[in-house]
Amino acid sequence: MNLYTRTGDEGMTSLKGGRVPKDHLRVEAYGQLDELNAFVGSAIACCADGSYGLLREQLLEIQHELFDCGSDLAFAENKQGKAEYKVTADMVQRLERWIDEHERVNPALQRFILPGGSPTAAALHVCRTVCRRAERHIVKLAHEESIHDQALHYVNRLSDYFFAAARRANVIAVVSDVEYTRSANVFGRKVKEQHD
Repeated sequence: MNLYTRTGDEGMTSLKGGRVPKDHLRVEAYGQLDELNAFVGSAIACCADGSYGLLREQLLEIQHELFDCGSDLAFAENKQGKAEYKVTADMVQRLERWIDEHERVNPALQRFILPGGSPTAAALHVCRTVCRRAERHIVKLAHEESIHDQALHYVNRLSDYFFAAARRANVIAVVSDVEYTRSANVFGRKVKEQHD
C-alpha cells in the first residue's frame, strides 16, 4: 500500500459523500481534532510513571473517541441525518464522571491558575487549549452546515476534562498549581457553596 495517492494534488480531499477543497470548514474541523489527538499522544508519553495509570487509561480511550468525533464530522453535508454516528451522549456523560472524580481529589480552586506545573500537567494544559481551538472550528462549521451535535458536546466537555486532569496530574506529582497572582478570589465562594 502506498502512503501517497496523488488524489489531493489539486487541493481537494474526500469526505464521506463527496469531495471538497482541503481548506473546507469541515476538513479544518476534523483536522483540528487530529492535531489534538497528537497532543494527547504526547501527554500519554509523559505518563510513563506507573502512578499515572488511571490518567493513561483515560487518555488512551479519549484518543479513540477523538477518531470517532473526526469520523462523525467527516460526513458531507448531503449525508447529514443519514449517517451512522459514533459519538453518543453516554460518552459525554462518562467524561463528566471522570471530571467529577478528578475534582474530588484536586485542591479547591480560589484563583485562576497558570498552565503548567509537572510535565504531564503542562502537556494536558496544551491539550486543553488545542481542544478549545478545535471546538471553535466545530462551532464555526455548525454555523454553516449541519453537524452531529454530540460531537460538539463531547469536545466541549473534553476541554473541561483536560483542565481537571492537568490539576490531577499535579496532585500525583506533588506539585502545586501556580495561581495567577493578579486574579481576584473568583472561585472561593462557588467552591465553598459546593462543599456546604
